Amino acid sequence: MSKNPFVSVVIPSLNEEKYIESTLKSVKNQDYKGKYEIIVADGMSKDKTVKIAKKYADKIIAVKRKGVSAGRNEGAKVAKGDILFFLDADTILLPNVITELVKCLKKTDVMGVSIPFLLDDLKKNILMVSAMGVYSLLTKIKLQPVYTICFACKKKSFLKIGGFDEKLHVAEDIEFGQRLKKLGKLDYIDTTFVIASSRRLKKWNWAQQTKAWPLGYFSIKLFNKQPKYPAFR
Repeated sequence: MSKNPFVSVVIPSLNEEKYIESTLKSVKNQDYKGKYEIIVADGMSKDKTVKIAKKYADKIIAVKRKGVSAGRNEGAKVAKGDILFFLDADTILLPNVITELVKCLKKTDVMGVSIPFLLDDLKKNILMVSAMGVYSLLTKIKLQPVYTICFACKKKSFLKIGGFDEKLHVAEDIEFGQRLKKLGKLDYIDTTFVIASSRRLKKWNWAQQTKAWPLGYFSIKLFNKQPKYPAFR
């Protein structure tokens, strides 16, 4: 991998007009010295998402299949980068995120890397900080999952395992991580973070959220069973 590899930022979207501009601005404001592109894979939004994205994105593609995994897979198909950086459309990056994830992925044994996140609602962060503690423990005992709020991997590895399973509507990132881990190490950055929207916690109750994470991880990992609850998108 080159000193400053090309990075493709893939952002799946669906009716994200309230959030996507802040996300795209934060991507544009990165301190990375290499080249990177922004790809918005839009699931046929009916609001102003695409209009807003045109001001910032290098590529915008229309994805007719349902599901966030379809958006990620279609975005990866048109990506030119050596690194695929998947980002939710309601997530704001600190300026050094791309620089830090590239440092990690330049290691030959690392196939993918997750970036920690905090929520934009301080009251919800107690749960998330606790979850990050669990995540750190899982990392130490080599059971680390993947969460695609903010996640990057080598494109060659992504293609080798066939991308995301579009049949899964929840915990698809966990299942993806299980396959990716067979190729090498999954790492976790502790030198930066992102700020994610708390709207999922506000839309779901605590029981639904706990079922999704961390119980969703163990459901997939131990029983190969996808937890059932309404998909957010």
